[in-house]
Amino acid sequence: MASAETERQDGHTTGRLAPAVLPPPLRARCGVIAALATLTVVVLGSLYAGHSRPGPVDAWLQPAVDGAPSPWRVTASAIDFLGEPVGAALLAGVAVTGCLLLRRPRAAVFAVAGTGAAVVATTLLKPVVGRTIHGDGNLSYPSGHTAFLTALALVVALSVTGRLRLGRTAGTVLVLAAALVAGAAMGWAQVALGAHYPTDVLGGWCTALAVTPATGWLVDKAADARRRYST
Repeated sequence: MASAETERQDGHTTGRLAPAVLPPPLRARCGVIAALATLTVVVLGSLYAGHSRPGPVDAWLQPAVDGAPSPWRVTASAIDFLGEPVGAALLAGVAVTGCLLLRRPRAAVFAVAGTGAAVVATTLLKPVVGRTIHGDGNLSYPSGHTAFLTALALVVALSVTGRLRLGRTAGTVLVLAAALVAGAAMGWAQVALGAHYPTDVLGGWCTALAVTPATGWLVDKAADARRRYST
């Protein structure tokens, strides 16, 4: 059975009964990416703390996508739904179900913890930064929708990398490509609908890049510790 197989990483037997959700070959690179992403979130948050207007980058990018006409607005609304509570729950549920069907309970935990951590992080950061859009009650930095979909894409890409035992280069390309596509799609939708400034979207994307790998590392540590304790 697949669950009883000893996993091999980089040609060496590890004795791990379940593949790591943060593949060992990618840990160093994910750490560097997470550090740079964290720095970006902090810098942008500092620059736009307490602001209620677009910055120079926003003023340059926003006119290209803001106020998208039909049918693009319909497309943007559909993508936006994926970041709403119902849509997000459906996506996360599909991811968890897929992991369980593949007998990857650790990946199922990561799907919930990784996306949840990204959403919690953006929720906590918004009142700290205090940036608003369309009124004082609409905290906008960083974008939670963008963070959620990016985090989900990272969870899936990292799980696929581990399951297929992709190398360092191929795994990194897959993870970054998945994050970029998901972040760009949701980010475009948020700006097109006027819900966020472009820099809010960038902050949400970087929040997911910072939080998700760290969550995967913690899930692996907890699962390994539990296995050692049980044996």
